[in-house]
Amino acid sequence: MSIFTPTNQIRLTNVAVVRMKKGGKRFEIACYKNKVVNWRAGAEKDLDEVLQTQSVFVNVSKGQVAKKEDLTKSFGTDDLTEICKQILAKGELQVSDKERHSQLETMFRDIATIVAEKCVNPETKRPYTVSLIEGAMKEIHYSVKANKSTKQQALEVIRQLKESMGIQRAHMRLRLVLPAKEAKRLKEKLKPLLQVVESEDFDEQLEMVCLVDPGCFREIDELIRSETRGRGSLEVVSLKDVEEGEEKF
Repeated sequence: MSIFTPTNQIRLTNVAVVRMKKGGKRFEIACYKNKVVNWRAGAEKDLDEVLQTQSVFVNVSKGQVAKKEDLTKSFGTDDLTEICKQILAKGELQVSDKERHSQLETMFRDIATIVAEKCVNPETKRPYTVSLIEGAMKEIHYSVKANKSTKQQALEVIRQLKESMGIQRAHMRLRLVLPAKEAKRLKEKLKPLLQVVESEDFDEQLEMVCLVDPGCFREIDELIRSETRGRGSLEVVSLKDVEEGEEKF
């Protein structure tokens, strides 16, 4: 699509418009469509690769640029880079119904793929197939949000599927090394965060190999750092504790 504008305005081609209403006014930015999706997914970091121009419009198709005073009043700043980032984050990408449907279908499958990669059947410890996760998402009537990343939405799906089908995050296997002085006290503090302790070896220090929920990793790491003042250590042995063999259908 080519948009013709008068010489005192801006002529753009192959435009994807992201629109946002703020302070009772409409603002638009002109982007490259695929790059908008990449930016929101975190795959694209360079704003110049996303925007066709760092101008903010009231109407891209007519080439009408927004007034500086309107931008300041609505956004609290006239920094075009900052305003463009806000519109990219919260605005609505203007696409045809067919394109929107195709985009949501792709995101739906991407979300299901992430969930399948991160989770296991708690009884068999084997992964689920992507098609099974897609079916489960349809059963809970999960609605994809075009302006949220697939990773964020995958975590939301996992929370919902835990309730409906008992899905479980695949455990991480960690090796913890605790100084002898703090070992007993720290082990008691760590206990609620550990799913399974596979082995313990106490010599001059306590070494444990255990399985944990990935969501507890940061808390365990911070606890060991602060309680041992850097003398303890935490090592990731494997990111996913999954039984070998065929996928569970």
